[in-house]
Order: sequence, then structure tokens, then C-alpha cells
Amino acid sequence: MKSALAVVTGAAGDIGRAIAARLADSHDRVALVDIDDEAVRKAAADLGPADRFVPVVADVTDTASVGAMAKTLSALGTVRTLVNNAGAARAVSLHDTDADIWRKDAALNLEAAFLTFRALEDDLKQLGGSLINIASVNGMAVFGHPAYSAAKAGLIHFTRLVAVEYGKFGIRANSVAPGTVRTQAWEARAAANPQVFEEAKRWYALQRIATAEDVANAVFFLASDQAKAITGVCLPVDCGLTAGQAELARTFSQSEHY
Repeated sequence: MKSALAVVTGAAGDIGRAIAARLADSHDRVALVDIDDEAVRKAAADLGPADRFVPVVADVTDTASVGAMAKTLSALGTVRTLVNNAGAARAVSLHDTDADIWRKDAALNLEAAFLTFRALEDDLKQLGGSLINIASVNGMAVFGHPAYSAAKAGLIHFTRLVAVEYGKFGIRANSVAPGTVRTQAWEARAAANPQVFEEAKRWYALQRIATAEDVANAVFFLASDQAKAITGVCLPVDCGLTAGQAELARTFSQSEHY
């Protein structure tokens, strides 16, 4: 019998590594997919034995590269869980967004998930597997980065499309929408502005910033049998941001004008 395989794209980053580590608890092998050869090999080596954590170099925005990735993965096992985690945001405002940025953000944050799913769907059908797309609160409300946000909104809808069309094969499709996550990128901002996390926390109901492990735990749950009746949902992992902005609520509660 072939090994049950979890595939995580964008796996060289903090969130990708955390997801890979968590899914190793329920899969025989985890394939860490990333465009950065050196970084993904280091991530895999740091996580554990080479027979459990396997680095795979691929550009998930390129059809030929995704096809080659699928062939590599077929030798490792049968894909039971696919996590489309690769993503990035460029311009902060529409004014700063040009056509090239729009296309690149759409390719990485939306089209790549379509390409990888279609390349691996036969395995997912065989095992009645799970697709989990890492979206963002930016796909649920307006928080800047318009091209990225529009793509993430599309990703949430794509997830629902898969859930409805492929449910007959036993495939479950869900998305996870993180808010601010304490990653190396945010730590770099904190180095420049030590108050950045304190300033951000006031907008979150729980008064804290999510960690990569928080996101990984949500992915693990959605991939598990505990979520076998859950498909087509978008699960925010955002410490309450999309429930309502805490700072705004406090402002109104302290006002005489309700």
C-alpha cells in the first residue's frame, strides 16, 4: 500500500512549516513544496527524517512545473491532504497596483490553487481526501492589498466550488482565513517598530495575535475525521477580527451616542 501523503505548498515559510509539522501526526509522509530550493530543503531537514518530510521544488504558478511536481509526488505516496498555502501580497493600495502586480497576485494566490488541485485530484478522489486552501481575512473584508484580497476572495469561492462539485467523490474542501500571524515578516516589522504588535492587538477581540501553530491546528482539524461532515466552509483564524473590530466596539460603547 502506498503511503498516505500530505502536500503543503509554500512550505518554506513559517505557516507552511507549521502546517507540515502538524500534518505529520496524521500522515505517513509530508511533501513540502516551494519555489525556493535552499529554503525548502532546510525546512524539511529541520522538521525531521528525510523519509517523513520530503522537499519538492516547484513553481505552483507554472502548469509544466506543477505537472512535474505531480509526477514526483506519485512516487512518494497517494495524496490524502492538499494544502494550498503558497501566497504573497504586493501593493498595499489600488493606486500602487499596476497590471503586472494584479496578474502576479492572481496567479499565486488563486490560479495556483486551481492548478495544484487539478494535478492531484485523482489521488484525492481515490482516498476521499481533503483540500484546504489558506485564504485570508483580506478575502472577507477590506484590509488593503487589493490584488491579493481579490484573489483570496476568489480562493474562498473556488473552495466552495470544489466542495459542491467533488463532494460526490468524498473530497472535502475548506479554507482557512488567517488574520495577522506572528511570522518572521511581522517580527521584522517589530524590529523597526517595537509597538507594532501592541498596535495591532487592539483591533482583535482576543487581544492577541495568532501564531503559525494556530493556523496549523485549524488545518489539522479540517483534514481529520473529526471534520468529516464539514465541507465548503471558510474558517477564520483571526482572534475575532472578522467578528467585529474590538477597538471600534470599545469606542462606540464609551460614547453617549449608540
